[in-house]
Amino acid sequence: MSETSVQRVAVIGTGLIGASWASCFLARGLEVVASDPAPGAEATLRKAVAAHWPAMEMLGLAPGASPERLRFVASPEEAAAGAQFIQENAPEQLALKRELFRRLDAAAPAEAILASSSSTFMVSEFQDACLHHSERVVLGHPFNPPHLIPLVEVAGGRHSAAAAVQRACDFYRALGKRPILLKKEMRGHVANRLQAALWREAFFLLAEGVVSVADLDAAIAHGPGLRWALLGPLLNLHLSGGPGGFGALFGKPLWRATEAVWQDLGTASVDNALAERVAKGIKEELAPHDEAEVLSKRDEVLLALLELKAKAKVLP
Repeated sequence: MSETSVQRVAVIGTGLIGASWASCFLARGLEVVASDPAPGAEATLRKAVAAHWPAMEMLGLAPGASPERLRFVASPEEAAAGAQFIQENAPEQLALKRELFRRLDAAAPAEAILASSSSTFMVSEFQDACLHHSERVVLGHPFNPPHLIPLVEVAGGRHSAAAAVQRACDFYRALGKRPILLKKEMRGHVANRLQAALWREAFFLLAEGVVSVADLDAAIAHGPGLRWALLGPLLNLHLSGGPGGFGALFGKPLWRATEAVWQDLGTASVDNALAERVAKGIKEELAPHDEAEVLSKRDEVLLALLELKAKAKVLP
């Protein structure tokens, strides 16, 4: 089955990530069958899709795209039955995921891919709960919000077939996503580990009293974050190295000084006192603004950036 021929997707778990995935799939003209046990989940999901839809229209809708192609059902089994691709978005609890994948594996057609949005767990930790076709279980971890951010991290586990991993990559690529393939499993995958490294140093700097919350945010948002939105850290490093790029930079005094900073990086544990200081700093940072307006404007600028990046075809 060609992944461009997928017509029905099951979305299991319709919280923040699941609802965003549902909007993404609907905008690509797919039928979505969703399930979530939370009280009021269907109404919440439909409200989220309606809120996402103007952005989906700005990005461009596929023929036949419509929120009306969303159907909500009572159980994961009912959602998975007849689906060609299943995107799981349950809470990050291993026992829950193992039981859910056991049920999905029993109910889904044999050729359907079972993909997990798990942020931290590796596929090998839960795919062996599938007693029928564990080889079709893969990681399909998006970046929040999935209806806007192109990145999807794809990986297999110990039992995953290479063909299933490739089919997942092909499916996400057909959606207009930017899948990256992990050559080996790693807890937290790639992007979240990079984020975690930055957050660890950020909390260390705050704990040490080096900088305010607002200025720390500004250090990224008005500095390297602008470049990082266009190119990755290694290519940015290469382009910052002058003639010869990274090859000329490596081993030179500036590079040795950079490695010296690595040895000075800190660690921090966020206790109640630090958490309260950060929360207070965020409140002060947001005080001149309406938080809902900040979120809306963030997405508006993100859409414009995505459009510009799509036009600038030379940016990898």
